[in-house]
Amino acid sequence: MALAAKGGKALRMKHVESNIYRKNYYSFLRLEKGLSENTLEAYMRDYQKLENFSNDLGKSLTQLTLNDLQLFIKELNELAISATTQARILSGIKSFFKYLLLEEIIDDDPTSLLEAPHSGRKLPEVLSVDEIDRMLAVVDLSKPEGQRNKAIVETLYSCGLRVSELIDLKLSNLFKEEEFVRVIGKGNKERFVPMGQRAQNEIELYTTTDRLQLDIQPGNGDYVFLNRRGKKLTRVMIFTIVKNLAQLAGIQKEVSPHTFRHSFATHLLEGGANLRVIQQMLGHASILTTEIYTHLDNQMLQDTVNLYHPRANR
Repeated sequence: MALAAKGGKALRMKHVESNIYRKNYYSFLRLEKGLSENTLEAYMRDYQKLENFSNDLGKSLTQLTLNDLQLFIKELNELAISATTQARILSGIKSFFKYLLLEEIIDDDPTSLLEAPHSGRKLPEVLSVDEIDRMLAVVDLSKPEGQRNKAIVETLYSCGLRVSELIDLKLSNLFKEEEFVRVIGKGNKERFVPMGQRAQNEIELYTTTDRLQLDIQPGNGDYVFLNRRGKKLTRVMIFTIVKNLAQLAGIQKEVSPHTFRHSFATHLLEGGANLRVIQQMLGHASILTTEIYTHLDNQMLQDTVNLYHPRANR
């Protein structure tokens, strides 16, 4: 009985400890890191997976070792969780132990030598310039939302914006004379992205015609893209617009708003743009994220070697 009571008390203490870690870690991510709600939710789901694993081992989170965490990653792999998802989970785990280290709850970080799985990341579909032009060509400009939708597609491609950045785009952040747009990205990070003349022209047409006919609701006046009720668009609406246009244009690829971001970066890279510059325009915190776009075909690589390497057959 005494042993059972002791075991029950230890279990309750571990549960209380986990709740404290969860609450404080959440606050750390929200306040210190400034993460978006979607990212916060993903990190906390990853935290829960780790907590469940530590409970199965009969250990507290602070007792987990490098070997334990390697076993955790191995179990994720055996569950057929994709390498990309595993890498994201690992990022969350590393963030948690970094928090423990900063708070001096632990003395050593067991994730410092923990390696991410080889994701073999495959770049999602990339549209050609011709395919993008076809999508723009099928926009029905006779409809009230026609010019808006054309401006949306042009802006997604010309600036490489995320969906969240597009729907939050504000008139006050468009610097026409400088040909730049101020973007608030993940973690409330600010960046300035060049805006091409075509995107500027399409937005100008929209804001001086169809947008003026809307009954704009209070608090929505500064958002560039609005729905027919005068409110800013939702993510779902942007997805619907893009998918419908791709279908009308006869494009067989799986097209989403993010496809334009991939196309933006890929076309820049193929045109000779510096990877660091692309990183800055996309708002990637790490160059490793941007390196996914170095998927140039073998012929282009072979041409480069033939042109520049002293031992190449010329």
